[in-house]
Amino acid sequence: MRRTIALVPLALAAIATSLLVSAQPAAAHGYISSPASRQAMCAQGRVANCGEIVYEPQSVEGPKGLMSCSGGNSRFAQLDDPNKGWPATAVGNSVTFNWVLTARHSTSTWEYFVGGTRIGVIDDGGRQPGATVSHTVSLGGRTGRILVLARWNISDTGNAFYSCVDLQVGGGGNPTPTPTQPTPTPTTNPTPTPTPTTTTPPAGGTWQAGTAYKVGDRVTYGGATYQCRQAHTAIAGWEPPNVPALWLRV
Repeated sequence: MRRTIALVPLALAAIATSLLVSAQPAAAHGYISSPASRQAMCAQGRVANCGEIVYEPQSVEGPKGLMSCSGGNSRFAQLDDPNKGWPATAVGNSVTFNWVLTARHSTSTWEYFVGGTRIGVIDDGGRQPGATVSHTVSLGGRTGRILVLARWNISDTGNAFYSCVDLQVGGGGNPTPTPTQPTPTPTTNPTPTPTPTTTTPPAGGTWQAGTAYKVGDRVTYGGATYQCRQAHTAIAGWEPPNVPALWLRV
């Protein structure tokens, strides 16, 4: 009997450990930074009351094959709300979608949809993408306000990452001016991340690609000041306005 009682605390400790592990935040992944996706709009503070997505715009993950901006994740249900006043970026008939990937998962395909119709697909054949990825997609002559749903399908799991982008195509409607944030240079299968430098600019220094930043570091970019949220080595395409998962404007 004493032996059975002695095992109870061990079992409880194992359960507690399991719960703690399962409660840890999900690893970072990726999202469309420009034209600004809904999660980018939330992270940049351009849309209010977005909930947890403000802190992890890169984490909208769900089963493959869904057609929801939240990827079926109840934590990010605000992304599915059409009444939140999402700004629409003014574009022409061809749009370049720029992804920022904070975890480079092996990829099967990238898909783009408007109203349930697939308008673009890029097959990566299981390759690992770079830290930034760009796709130029034709909107097929559509005009007016549209919502583009993008799916990044991971090759070695049953999940995908989701991003929705509100666009105003051509004239008419109520377009929102094109965001002023710098747009990353489109890159196809970018080269590996540059070797990190060992120095960090002083507080208030200018952001520079190829520099290792630690949490709390402050830089200036485009006349604004940003504070580092996650330690990383900067690369072209990860400018502070484009990666709110890494930088907080202060």
